[in-house]
Amino acid sequence: MTHARHRAARRPATPLTDFASAASEQLGTAGRRTAVVAASSGLVVSSMLGAAPAFAAPSDNASAGALAAVDTEALTAGARALLETAPVVSAPADATWTIDDPALKIKLPAPKPDPVVVTTRTTTPDQTTRNAPRETVNSPIPQSVSGNKVLEIAARYVGVPYVSGGSSPSGFDCSGFTSYVYAQLGISLPRTSSAQHYAGTIVSRADALPGDLIWSPGHIAIYAGGNMQIDAPRPGKTIQFRSIWQSSPVFIRVG
Repeated sequence: MTHARHRAARRPATPLTDFASAASEQLGTAGRRTAVVAASSGLVVSSMLGAAPAFAAPSDNASAGALAAVDTEALTAGARALLETAPVVSAPADATWTIDDPALKIKLPAPKPDPVVVTTRTTTPDQTTRNAPRETVNSPIPQSVSGNKVLEIAARYVGVPYVSGGSSPSGFDCSGFTSYVYAQLGISLPRTSSAQHYAGTIVSRADALPGDLIWSPGHIAIYAGGNMQIDAPRPGKTIQFRSIWQSSPVFIRVG
């Protein structure tokens, strides 16, 4: 009697069966060549493709698709060494931040002084000054002074200022000057110019001599020869030799 041989029962093969088998083989190969390492900073995936494995060989009892054991101490040794040597920076939770703000100093240039404004004032001369012709001021002492006692005394006071009512070397007016000069020679003259008009003898201009008086309304001077005289002019002026400016002077000789 012939016994028939029967195949062992197994699952029917389908296209999905072939796909699952191929995937299992690839996953097993990839599992043997890839290690997943857990480090302090997270998971470190180290591809071992084409490199020698850093793990122990699988045992004989391990199935073909099981992952091999991984030596994590060896794999993480370098990372742990870097963490131990890295500087540690810490700050308290209540730390506050401040920013230095140095005072800003600005040095401005020195201000320029305001320009000085000079104003001039023109004064209106009195009637006597307006009518008087231009005079020569501070003329040199004429030669007629030499040897003439009256003019020698009068020349001593050139530069003394005019002072209204003055009759001393600290200040003279016109009649105070003539009376003072003649007093040095022992001759007394009246104090005012109008009175001195009658203190001597009137002479013509052609006959006048240096040392005679020259009178005009409101003023008196001493004749210095030629067309010169010496007198105390007016406020703001000084005793000086100058040209005869009077239009009709009266010459008076005092004996």
